[in-house]
Amino acid sequence: MDNATSISLTIAVFLVCLTGLSIYTAFGPPSKKLGDPYEDHED
Repeated sequence: MDNATSISLTIAVFLVCLTGLSIYTAFGPPSKKLGDPYEDHED
């Protein structure tokens, strides 16, 4: 494989994994622990 191809494939896999982790954190079971800063500081 060409050097540029392997680097771009590595970056693409990293971005897909980061996107998957972000979606899992936002909407999966860990989202129950997230707080809403607007609800925490109501007047």
